[in-house]
Amino acid sequence: MPVTAAVLTGAGRALPATYEQEAVWEGFFAKHYAGVRAAERIFKATGVRTRHAVANPMVEDLSTWGTGARMQRYVTEALPLGKQAVAGALDAAGLAPRDVGLLAVVTCTGYATPGLDIRLASDLGMPRGLQRLLVGHMGCYAALPGLGAISDFVTARSRPEVLLCCELTSLHVQPAQGDMEQVVAHALFSDAAAAVVVEPGAGRGRRMAGMVARTDPSTADHMTWDVTDLGFRMGLSPRVPDVLARHVAEVVDELLDGAGLRSEDVAGWAVHPGGPRILDVVRDELGLSEVQMAASRRVLAEHGNCSSATVLLVLDELADVEGPVVAMAFGPGLTLYAVLLLPA
Repeated sequence: MPVTAAVLTGAGRALPATYEQEAVWEGFFAKHYAGVRAAERIFKATGVRTRHAVANPMVEDLSTWGTGARMQRYVTEALPLGKQAVAGALDAAGLAPRDVGLLAVVTCTGYATPGLDIRLASDLGMPRGLQRLLVGHMGCYAALPGLGAISDFVTARSRPEVLLCCELTSLHVQPAQGDMEQVVAHALFSDAAAAVVVEPGAGRGRRMAGMVARTDPSTADHMTWDVTDLGFRMGLSPRVPDVLARHVAEVVDELLDGAGLRSEDVAGWAVHPGGPRILDVVRDELGLSEVQMAASRRVLAEHGNCSSATVLLVLDELADVEGPVVAMAFGPGLTLYAVLLLPA
C-alpha cells in the first residue's frame, strides 16, 4: 500500500509591532546594562536591525513582573497573532478551518490551560472533533519535531493539519545583571507567530522527505531556558557554535544520503539564525556561500531570533525556490534537527 505524502501547501505569519535595534539599545538597554562595557558592542554585532515585540521595553518594563502575570499577558497577546498566522496559512492552502484534522501549537514562551490550541480552535471555527497537540519548552528547534509529528498524522490519517509556532520572548525580559549570556539573549530574541498547513498527497507545495535529529547531552548546560519567579531565563554559552561545528555536517550528510542527494543538489537552505556566529559555522562546515545563507541572514536582520517560529520565517523566504530545500534548527540539548523538503 503506497504511503501518502505529507505536503506543505500554505504558510502564514503574524508579527507584532516593530522596533529598531539601535533604538531599543538607546531607549532601554543602555541604561539596563549601564556599566557593562561589552553590552553595546554585543547589541551592534548581532546582525539584527529590527525586531518585534508585544511588550516593547521602551514603553513598558516587564523585568520585575512575576511569571504568573507574564503568562496571563501571553494568552492575551498570542491569541490574535496565532489567529492571523493560522488564517493566513489556511487561505494560502485554499482550506477552511473546518477542514483541519489536527492543530499543533509550538511554544516555549507561554502556558495556560485551556491553552492557545483550544482557544484558537474555538475562535476560528475548527471542528469539535479536532485533535490537538502542544509542543512545549523545546526551544528554538521545536518547529521541526513539531512538523515531523504532524506529518506523521497526515500520513496516517489522510487529513490536513496546521502547525503554529507562537513565541513571545519579549515577555521574558530579565532584571539587569552583568551576565554576558543575558546581554546576548536580550540583543537577539524577538516575537513572531508563524504557521504552516500540511496536506495528504497534495500535488503542489513541498513534501516531507526526511528528518534527522542529533542531541549531544554532554553539552546540555550550554543552552538552557529556566522557569524562574521572574519569567523564563535564557542561558546561552558562547561555546554553542563550536558544538554545532562538530555535528552539523554529519547530520546533513545523513539527511541527504537517505534521499540519494548531495549538498550541491540542494536549491535552498533554511538555517535557523540563532545568531551570526551560528550562521558562520553552518556556512563554513557545509561549504555554503553567502548567497546560500542570504535568506537566514535576512530573517536575522529583519526579525531577530524568534525562537521556534524563525525557521518557518526562513522557509517562507524560500517559497519561490525550486528544488530540494534543507531546513535546520538548533536548541537546548544541545539538539540539531534537519528536514529535507522536496517538490510535491
